Amino acid sequence: MKIAVFLPKTEFTPSQQAELVKLGEVVYTPSREEMPLDKLLALAAGAEIIAPDPDVFGGFAKSRPPLMKLIESLPKLKGICLSTTSFGWIDLDYCKSRNLPVSNIPGYSREAVAEHALALLLCLAKKIIFYDRQTQRGQYKLETSSELKGKTLGIIGLGNIGSRVAEMALGIGMKVIACDRKPKQQSGVEMKTFEEVLRESDAISLHANHEDSNRNLINKDQTAKMKPGVLFVNLVDPDLVEESAMVEALKSGQVGAYAWESKNFEESSLTALDNSIGLKPFGWHTRETLVNLYQIFTDNIIAAAKGNPRNRIV
Repeated sequence: MKIAVFLPKTEFTPSQQAELVKLGEVVYTPSREEMPLDKLLALAAGAEIIAPDPDVFGGFAKSRPPLMKLIESLPKLKGICLSTTSFGWIDLDYCKSRNLPVSNIPGYSREAVAEHALALLLCLAKKIIFYDRQTQRGQYKLETSSELKGKTLGIIGLGNIGSRVAEMALGIGMKVIACDRKPKQQSGVEMKTFEEVLRESDAISLHANHEDSNRNLINKDQTAKMKPGVLFVNLVDPDLVEESAMVEALKSGQVGAYAWESKNFEESSLTALDNSIGLKPFGWHTRETLVNLYQIFTDNIIAAAKGNPRNRIV
């Protein structure tokens, strides 16, 4: 059996490498850098299990076309193990049509991303990064910020990470409301409709799934329903928020401030706005998270190779 892992061998512990090599031939990429399609195809040729990471395919925004061409080139393929929780960068319908099991890595970064979301929410409320930018430019001017205690946080997507953000927000005295496409209950959280969350929240944290059906989930119609000056955090994917609508809302003050992550954020028109905080994705990248990630990833690969895939999304 050949297993193609699209990450460097050195990112796995020696014991994890030893477990994987027991399964057959295991090939790795030389680095996390983006690779041309011909080299990706050559590396994976004949593989029965692939373990892709978006970085070597060009990042989340660009990875789907080359990944799908690679999958289509593998007639013996028996399983796909993603290195991420997100699965918006793979065509699940195609995988279903070929009866290819697809696994992801759920829950590994729950604490890290939830803490990051709350940290950014505090940055927006206290204007910490705004003040830093002004100070670095020699343009410091004292302005009014706000407190979060007693304010309403709306969470869109009360899943693994959203539920932890809710716990933390309750801990600093916020009222928490949430919506989810599935029936959910959580102590201290009042479940609402999507529209009610938009209308009633002083701050919103977006935790919906990264998938095609959620593209432009937040658009001009949705920002118009929000409280004027709402704070908005998006650590899922920039594609879930229509960029032109957010730019307009930030300029008008309908949205007070917006924090978001994108691998290609320099290309966005949002970067020109002082009340927009664009960051490269790093909130998930903690020591504790990496230990969780690579162990779950290794276990998923082993399970798929043995014909008993775990953490399946297909």
